[in-house]
Amino acid sequence: MSVGELISESGGSPRRHVWGRLPRRSLTAIAIAIAAMAASAHAGDTAMSDWPHWRGPSGNGVSPDATPPVEFGPDKNLRWKTAIPGRGSSSPVVLGPDVFVTSAVPVAGKQGELDFRLFCLDRATGQVRWSRTAVAAVPHEGTHQTNGFASASPCTDGERVYAHFGSRGLHCFSRDGEPLWQRDFGDMRIRNGFGEGSSPTLASGMILVPWDHEGPSALYALDAKTGRTLWEAPRDEPTCWATPLVATGRAGERQVVMNGQRSARGYDLATGKELWRCGGQTERPCASAVAADGVAIVASGFRGAFIGAFDLAGRGELAPGRGVFWTRSSNTPDVASPLLSGDRITYYKEKTGLLTCVDARTGMPHYEAARIPGVGRTYASPVAAGGHVYLTDRGGTITVIRDAPTLEVVATNDIGEGVDATPAPAGRELFIRGEGHLFCVARP
Repeated sequence: MSVGELISESGGSPRRHVWGRLPRRSLTAIAIAIAAMAASAHAGDTAMSDWPHWRGPSGNGVSPDATPPVEFGPDKNLRWKTAIPGRGSSSPVVLGPDVFVTSAVPVAGKQGELDFRLFCLDRATGQVRWSRTAVAAVPHEGTHQTNGFASASPCTDGERVYAHFGSRGLHCFSRDGEPLWQRDFGDMRIRNGFGEGSSPTLASGMILVPWDHEGPSALYALDAKTGRTLWEAPRDEPTCWATPLVATGRAGERQVVMNGQRSARGYDLATGKELWRCGGQTERPCASAVAADGVAIVASGFRGAFIGAFDLAGRGELAPGRGVFWTRSSNTPDVASPLLSGDRITYYKEKTGLLTCVDARTGMPHYEAARIPGVGRTYASPVAAGGHVYLTDRGGTITVIRDAPTLEVVATNDIGEGVDATPAPAGRELFIRGEGHLFCVARP
């Protein structure tokens, strides 16, 4: 019996689809597969000690070898602090000696015009190596008061750096800051004028660009060297802020997993063909998917609650017992994405700091809607490194807990200014993008 032939057991909310009738050897194989982190496409393209994408080298929010400090602040373990002009909630990315971050900087003397800029900082000192203007423009529509115009995080494949400003285009630079190419996809019309924010993803020489809005939506795959369109997958979806995840199935096939208000979907990486879909998501999803070998987990939490585990080998319309392993309908995340570390999924309730940790194999909770000291309002996603999970409050508190099935608070830190961007663990450091500065905290 295949993984996709699980038997469904309905029992209200949350719902559980059990593994009970599978042979014991199949259960063991499934448990091992779920516990193993899938090597997403960008995991093989860059060094694992780096953080080349806002969701990390695996796409799941985990660094496999970083050991940043658990205690830090303005007077403790702070290596450097560098002012970043303008406004943005994009996360920093780290590759070798470089740290990259984007911002939208007001242009002096030009009402409403913004300089959409990419910065490269020296990892050791925080000194700005270079900054480049991608484009200067007046945004065609507004944004939510808690959002800015530089919310999409950059990414890098080791040779090039990509800065995505949505309606202001996707811009490709060399590692030294030389402009290489750019693409303009037009103007997005975002639900309620909330502003843009989906980040692109790198995989196998492609850059995947999400384009869900209140107009013709699509997922684009471009040649990472030239910007040429390789394929375009039309999407019957309204605004969605999720970032594509490239996941690997049990047979080695690679596909793109995308959240969506109407359906979560999987696409063939090589062709863009839709492989599967499953409804049940809530309105205007923001959270990005995570995946372990052969299984993707997708969640949303605005005006409803949903999280589900899907078989990447499933095809067509998935349903309980036919490609859906389990679902839950309470305490699910809204803006922040879930974290998949080992065989545990950790996520907030909506935009609060109430934290839930469930078993990835079954969806059953280790703990649920637990209060975390110092964390009450959340936009940044949880990240894991060095046996710890870092939880970020919008006010600038970063609480560290043990990466374990039982909740254990290790330290509560305050960076001194608001933080909406997801921190980036790399090596012995944690890079934190605050309201006005980029911080590097590091183990001695």
